[in-house]
Amino acid sequence: SDDFCPGGSIYPNLKESSLFLYPNQDVYFPPCKRYRISAPFVFAGGKFEQKKPSIEALPDECLFEIFRRLPGGQERSTCACVSKRWLTLVSNIRRDEISDNKTPQASDLEHENANKKGGVSSEDVDSDVEGDGYLSRSLDGKKATDIRLASIAVGTASHGGLGKLFIRGSKSRHGVTTVGLRAISRRCPSLRVLSLWNLSSVGDEGLCEIANGCHQLEKLDLCHCPSITDKSLLAVAKGCPNLTDLTIEGCANIGNEGLQAIARSCPNLKSVSIKDCPLVGDQGVASLLSSASYSLTKVKLQALNITDVSLAVIGHYGKAVTDLSLTSLPNVSEKGFWVMGNGHGLQKLKSFTVTSCRGATDSGLEAVGKGCPNLKQLCLSKCPFLSDKGLSSLAKVAGSLECLQLEECHRISQFGFFCFLINCGAKLKVISFANCLGIKDLNSGLPPLSPCESLRSLSIHNCPGFGDASLFALGKLCPQLQHVELCGLHGITDAGVLPLLESCEAGLLKVNLSGCVNLSDKVVQTISNLHGWTLELLNLDGCKISDASLVAIAENCQLLTDLDISKCTITDSGIAALAHFNPVNLQILSVSGCSMVSDKSLPSLGKLGETLLGLNLQQCKAISSRAVELLTEQLWRFPSSGMICYYFLSLKMGVGFFMAEFP
Repeated sequence: SDDFCPGGSIYPNLKESSLFLYPNQDVYFPPCKRYRISAPFVFAGGKFEQKKPSIEALPDECLFEIFRRLPGGQERSTCACVSKRWLTLVSNIRRDEISDNKTPQASDLEHENANKKGGVSSEDVDSDVEGDGYLSRSLDGKKATDIRLASIAVGTASHGGLGKLFIRGSKSRHGVTTVGLRAISRRCPSLRVLSLWNLSSVGDEGLCEIANGCHQLEKLDLCHCPSITDKSLLAVAKGCPNLTDLTIEGCANIGNEGLQAIARSCPNLKSVSIKDCPLVGDQGVASLLSSASYSLTKVKLQALNITDVSLAVIGHYGKAVTDLSLTSLPNVSEKGFWVMGNGHGLQKLKSFTVTSCRGATDSGLEAVGKGCPNLKQLCLSKCPFLSDKGLSSLAKVAGSLECLQLEECHRISQFGFFCFLINCGAKLKVISFANCLGIKDLNSGLPPLSPCESLRSLSIHNCPGFGDASLFALGKLCPQLQHVELCGLHGITDAGVLPLLESCEAGLLKVNLSGCVNLSDKVVQTISNLHGWTLELLNLDGCKISDASLVAIAENCQLLTDLDISKCTITDSGIAALAHFNPVNLQILSVSGCSMVSDKSLPSLGKLGETLLGLNLQQCKAISSRAVELLTEQLWRFPSSGMICYYFLSLKMGVGFFMAEFP
C-alpha cells in the first residue's frame, strides 16, 4: 500500500509480499541484508517498533535440543530455575538423551590434566549423573503439583538420585497429573518406592510412564486412585520385575487381570495388601498366592469379594507366609477357615489377624491352630461366633502361641478366659481382652490349679463384668506378671487389685489403672512399696488418689520415667512433695484436669523440669497463662536439657504445655 511505502510497492509481484508477512499480524521486514539474528518490526500505535530478540521466542523443540547439549548437570539445573517452561523441558530430558558434545581433543586434554593433578575429570563428578537413589521426598495436599514434581526430578538427579517418593493428594485442581509423573520417570530411574494417595487426576498414562522409566521400582502403594485400572498394573508387571511390595486400597477399577499380570512377571513379590477393591476376586488372589508361593511372606486382604476358594489357596500355597490378616470378608464361611487350616501350607505362619469375619468359628479357628504349628500371635476382633469352646480348644492345639488379643468377642465369658490360661502352652507371654461384654465376674473361687508361669503381660480394657473375684484368681494363676493394664474397669476395688499386686513376684515394670475410679491411695502405696524398685510407668488417670500417693511414689519409685495423675484430687502439696524427692529418671509428667493444682506449683514444676521431656498441664484451670509463660522462660535456662519447648493456651480447654527433645 502507498500508505506504507510511498511511490508504490517495492515488490514487482504483490503476491510475493505475503511471504514476508505473518498471517493476522502487522509485521514488516525491510528489504535489506539478513543478519544472523533478524528482529522484525512490529506496527503498533501508528509507528514501527523493533522487537528485542528473546530466546523465549524459540519453540520447545529448539530449547530441548539446547538443554540436552549443555556440558553438565549443573548448567541444566540452573536453566531449570529460569521459568516453569524451562523447568518442564529440563525435567523431560531422559538420561540417554543427554548429548556429550566434547571434542576428542578436549576430552584427552581434560583427562591429562586430571591425571597430572591426581584428581578426577568432570565426567567423573558430573552432577547430572544419577546415583543409587537414597533420597526421599514427600508432597502433601496443595503442595502435590506437577511443578514440584518436576523440581524434585531435576534437583534429586544431581544429588544422589531419588529413591522414595510419597504423594498425598488433595481436591485441588492443580494436583498431580501425568505431566509430573512423566518428569519423575525420565529423570529418576533409581526410584524404588512410590506411594500415591488420593490422586483422582492420575490415571493409567501416568503410572505407565513410571513403569517405562523406573525399572528398579520395588514397592508400589496405590490408595484411592479411581482412575487407575488394570492397564497400569500390566505396565508395572512388564517394566518393574523387581517389585516386592504391592499395596492397593480403594481402587475401584483394578481387578483380577492386573493382579494376574503381577503374579506372572514379579517372582520376588514378598508383601501384598489389597483393600476395598470390588473387582478383585478369587482369580486375582489365587494367582498371586500360587505364583509367589516361596517368596510371599505378608498377605493382607480386606473388604473383598473373595470366597472360601481364596482361603483354600492360601492354606495350600502360603508356604512362606509369616503374617496373614483377614478383615471384613462377608463371603468367607467356616468351611474356608477349616480348609485353610487343613491345607498344611501355613507351616511358617507366625502372626494371624481376623477381624469381622463370620466364618471365624470354633471349629475353623481350631483347624487353623492345628495347621499352624509356629503361630505366635493371634488377634481376633469382632468374631461373633467364637465361643468359650473354641478358645479352650485353641489353647490346647496352639502350643507355640505367645500373644492372644481379643476385642469385641462377646460370646467369650470368664469360663473361656480362665480355661485358656489353664490350657495354654508354656510359651504364652501376653494376653489382652478389650470390650468383651460377655465376661462376668466369678461367682465362686477356682479350684487349685497350676499357675501360668510364662505370662508376663495382662491387659483388660473396658470389660465391665470383670471384678474383684476375677482379679483374685488371676493373682494365683499369674505370679510372674511384669506389665498390668486394667483400664476402664469400674467394678474393681482395692480388695481385688491388692492380692494381684502382692502375688507378682518378679516386680512390675508398667502399671496402667486409668479409668478405675474406685481405687484409692492404698493401691498406690502398695505398688510403691512392693514394686517401686522396678516400676518405670504408672498411669493413675481418673483414680481417687490424693497427695499421699505422690509422697509414696516420690519416696520409693526412683526408676519411674512416666507418671500420669490426670483428673486426680491432688494439690500443690503433692506436686511439692514430688519435686522435693526429685526422681532423677522422671521424664513424662501429666497432671491434666487436676483442678486443685495452681500457680503455687510453679517453683516445683520448674525444679522437675530439669529432667522432664514432657509436661501436660491441659485443663488445669487454676494455672494462669502468665504462670505458663514464666515456666517456659525458666525451662529455657537449662542448657543441659537440649529441649525445644511448645506451649498452647486455650480459654475453653485450659492451659497446656509440652516439651520435646531433639538430637
